[in-house]
Amino acid sequence: MTANLHRLVYYSRNHVSADAASFKAAVDDILAKSRINNARDDITGALLFNSGCFAQVLEGPLETVEATFERIQQDERHGEVSLLAFDPVPHRSFPDWAMGFIGLSDADAARFSGIAASSGFDPSRLSGQEIHRLLRDLTLEEEQAHA
Repeated sequence: MTANLHRLVYYSRNHVSADAASFKAAVDDILAKSRINNARDDITGALLFNSGCFAQVLEGPLETVEATFERIQQDERHGEVSLLAFDPVPHRSFPDWAMGFIGLSDADAARFSGIAASSGFDPSRLSGQEIHRLLRDLTLEEEQAHA
């Protein structure tokens, strides 16, 4: 077990422009900055977007995960930020992902169909464990598809 390793799972409502081009630019900006900051801070994880919501898993040292989550809560692009899980963990689920992202392509949308059927992808109806498992499974599929 890596000392001080923690996993945080949250969801938030999208406050990014509904215009497709503006939204894509905002998400690209979030991902670019997150990947730089997360690599610097030894944080790994994945971000999912669908139906106006973000869901994210962050893994890393306690202090940097807390600081990252604090920045997210202050970010105007996120609304109604809700913490679902924050626990010490023995290992990372996303060791190779400074910030994996799933959610813009039609192929990604198709992969959500099972979850969407049961929750409408309303993350407030999912547990932290369910969101973690969903993101872990989708990023593993992504890794295998590009291997």
